[in-house]
Amino acid sequence: MLFLREQDITRAEHVAFAERFGPLEDHPVAGSDPDHPGLVRIYKDLDSAPEHYENALHTDATWRENPPMGAVLRCVESPPVGGDTIWVNMAEAHRRLPEHIKTQIQGLRARHSIEATFGAAMPQEKRHALGARFPDAEHPVVRTHPETGEQILFVNAFTTHFVNYHTPGNVRFGPDYAPGASLLLNYLISQAAVPEYQVRWRWTPNSVAIWDNRSTQHYAVQDYWPAVRKMERAGITGDRPF
Repeated sequence: MLFLREQDITRAEHVAFAERFGPLEDHPVAGSDPDHPGLVRIYKDLDSAPEHYENALHTDATWRENPPMGAVLRCVESPPVGGDTIWVNMAEAHRRLPEHIKTQIQGLRARHSIEATFGAAMPQEKRHALGARFPDAEHPVVRTHPETGEQILFVNAFTTHFVNYHTPGNVRFGPDYAPGASLLLNYLISQAAVPEYQVRWRWTPNSVAIWDNRSTQHYAVQDYWPAVRKMERAGITGDRPF
């Protein structure tokens, strides 16, 4: 994580800076600024839908085969109180898992879905079309950071299920399968809620956060109604997790 204050920059400068890390990507649901592809406007005001994709721990776009490497987020307008963002160190979350859990999940793989998350509130036909355009991605439950070599717990709100849990070593009888796998997945996802792994950032206009999307989760706190919160994010294309 890097945090900066008083960055009075234009949208074009925001995009140009983020592109120094790599190509930017659009978002199929949130969309991008029409004049600045790759810059997603995350605006929340009294006219916004209540389900504006806040109040959820997640790693951006793990439903992609190649999730984003990172992002640059700038505050355009902040509420006088609230609207913070929390980031979580998922390398630390993995490091502090019990050893028997580390052993159990090493080699496990899981599905990540845009259809089951962003698509859930859509009509069935539109949801299926979104799923056809972006089929569920499969990623390791524990990924390796390509630069640091750290082991990272890589499950989040986009993760739906393990794909290789149903083995003789894990499943003796049918009831072991669904409850056993879902309880383990829920336990792993819950690790992001541990405060000792978190940092909380209070936004002010023109403040910027830059994060490594490969090793973190984040959470936008929706506690500021009826105030306005306007953010702009440039997501940087990544590579396939391993």
